[in-house]
Amino acid sequence: MSFIKKFIQQEKVNRRDLLLASAFGLGGVAASGLLGPGMARAAIADPTVAWSYRNRTNPYWNEIVSGGEAFVESLGKSKDFLTHLINEGSSEKSLADVKALLSKTNGDLALAIDTNDAPNARPVVEACVEAGAYVSTLWNKTDDLHPWDFGDNYVSHMSWSDEGPAEQTARILLDAMGGSGGVVHLGGIASNNPAIERLNGLKNALKDYPNVELLDAQPADWDTQKANQVMSSFLTRYGDEITGVHCANDTIAYGVLEALRAEGIEGMPVVSYDGNPQAVDLVSRGEILATVFTNPHWGGGITASLAYHAATGHFKPSDEPNEHREFYGPTIFVTPEDAAEFKASYLDSVPTYDWTDFWGPSNGQIQYQ
Repeated sequence: MSFIKKFIQQEKVNRRDLLLASAFGLGGVAASGLLGPGMARAAIADPTVAWSYRNRTNPYWNEIVSGGEAFVESLGKSKDFLTHLINEGSSEKSLADVKALLSKTNGDLALAIDTNDAPNARPVVEACVEAGAYVSTLWNKTDDLHPWDFGDNYVSHMSWSDEGPAEQTARILLDAMGGSGGVVHLGGIASNNPAIERLNGLKNALKDYPNVELLDAQPADWDTQKANQVMSSFLTRYGDEITGVHCANDTIAYGVLEALRAEGIEGMPVVSYDGNPQAVDLVSRGEILATVFTNPHWGGGITASLAYHAATGHFKPSDEPNEHREFYGPTIFVTPEDAAEFKASYLDSVPTYDWTDFWGPSNGQIQYQ
């Protein structure tokens, strides 16, 4: 458990350093869009490649960005060629940084981005389209925003079908609780698509467990420190009524486990999501019952690759079917029984990917309810 304490203690320092590192001196406003929105432009010979994300202190996002770096290295470039736009969970900063980079590059940009929350996706996409840049989004967008409505410049969107996997992990948790007792849920940013879907997955499972009560569900913003605080408040409020914990991601689970440890509570059933290396180790030791791996290394690399190859004219997005414009990424369940095999296959040695096999591991077109 010592790594969790260290993880919490280092987050503030690391985030401060990352904020300083993300200050590129990018100023000004978005590109003026001389081509006009939606108008075609010639292929960009050597676009700037950028990843916009929350921060790299989170192991999941570190893997996402590592995938982006692996992609630019496959082009024969240094990993430093990748421009980092670090938004620290601020949609306002996310949009401002994108507009500044569009201005600086005159739209010669291939952008991979998690827009931080769903409503921020539209202004980001519109700014890129107006500037003639190419953008691929990950995780967060509103259901009415589609790449095919923006010609070629909005290249693609990838998300994961989270309700089903979250429901399956919830069932593992509820069975471990003996089908009775009280469960609490610690979620991500409330407006994030995965946060909404993962809570819905728990609620779906609970329909078959009438003797389990959902005591509380609160956002922990994907953050270990906040999760620690939220879990501590849950323990103060509900005490022994809590017999299981459903976490929206692994870094939340780290904060939960530390809060339980501080109260001398051992063996509380906990499930999480993301399949980070530390979480997989905890699964192998039985301290987490299950996690879900979404292959962030591939997701980060292929999202950047799609934007880049569309920008350079390697393929024309508007010629692709809709399932290549909006698609689900892969998921793998990790339990104590298969944690060692999973670790050897995906964590101890990262697979080498063909970054032009854009949709190989994907799981079909995104479906809307």
